[in-house]
Parts: sequence; C-alpha cells; structure tokens
Amino acid sequence: MPLASRAELSSFLEDVEKRAFKQAVYALRNEEAALDAVQDAMLKLSASYGDRPCDEFPMLFQRILRNVIYDAMRRRKVRNTWVSLFSALTGADDPDADPLEMLGAGTDPDGRDTPHGRLEQARTLQVIEREIARLPARQREAFLMRYWEEMDIAETAAAMGCSEGSVKTHCSRATQTLAAALKARGVEL
Repeated sequence: MPLASRAELSSFLEDVEKRAFKQAVYALRNEEAALDAVQDAMLKLSASYGDRPCDEFPMLFQRILRNVIYDAMRRRKVRNTWVSLFSALTGADDPDADPLEMLGAGTDPDGRDTPHGRLEQARTLQVIEREIARLPARQREAFLMRYWEEMDIAETAAAMGCSEGSVKTHCSRATQTLAAALKARGVEL
C-alpha cells in the first residue's frame, strides 16, 4: 500500500472534521471541549500516523478521537470531584480562588469567620495535606502536576520523564487512594 501524501492527509481531516466534532459534542456535551478534542485527535493523527496509508486513517482517527474524548471525560470527572470537595469546604463562589488558600484563611462555608469554622477547616486541611503526603512519590507528583498545576498529560509526562500512560495510571491510583483515605477520615467527596 502506498503511503499517504500531505494532501491526502489534509483531505481526510477536512472530510472527517464535522462528523468528529458532532461525535465529540455528543460525548462531552460542551462545544469548546469538543473542538479541543477534535483538534487534539487531528494533531495526534498527523504527528504520529500521517505517513500511513490512507485506508488506515479512518480507524486510526476514530481510535485516537475516542481516547481523547475518554481522557477529557476522566479529567473532567476528577476535576469536578476535587473542585466540589474544595467548594464545599470553602464556600467559594470565585472560580479563580485557590481552595487551599481559602481553607487556610479560616472562613466557614457560610462565609462567617468563627472559631469553630476555622478549627474545622484547619482539621480538614491537615487531613488533606497528610493524605497527599502519604501518596507514593510518583503518584503524588503526577496528582499535583495534573490537578493542582493543571498541566495536561503530555506536559506532566515530559516533566516526570515517563509515558503518558504512566501519568494516567499514577493519577488514577492517586485519586482512588485519596478518595478512600479522605472518606475513611470523614471527608466526603
């Protein structure tokens, strides 16, 4: 089979673009996230498989798009879990507010600065920090880069010197371990 030319790759991407976008919108229910997913899938196909034969593009692209969509869904689920946990702890309405700084500030979820509120938040913060510190080093590193620093999988993998699959595994294990440990200590997610 002859290898694809740049023009053939461009033609394939142009033909599949609208269908891929609809597929991503249906899965992610967010147009901006869908655009990002389609763009990421197209870039990955071009960078990694652009020199393959044209008849392999549809299968490769669909597999890549599906994986990108699943990654986005997992990332959103984990981020929503942690954001809702910290929102419940801090009562923050400001999306740019740092939950750890707000916890350290000592206001209770109703916005009142009470001794009881400060004590509860200090205890919760200690539990969270202790449980993050107990994670294995690689899991802690991946977790903090992905969910505190908001680095994407590729950036985290490059920073950690490992594969993207390893980053996903470390993050998954870290979130499961943290969720179980926090629940055992009375912090519900």
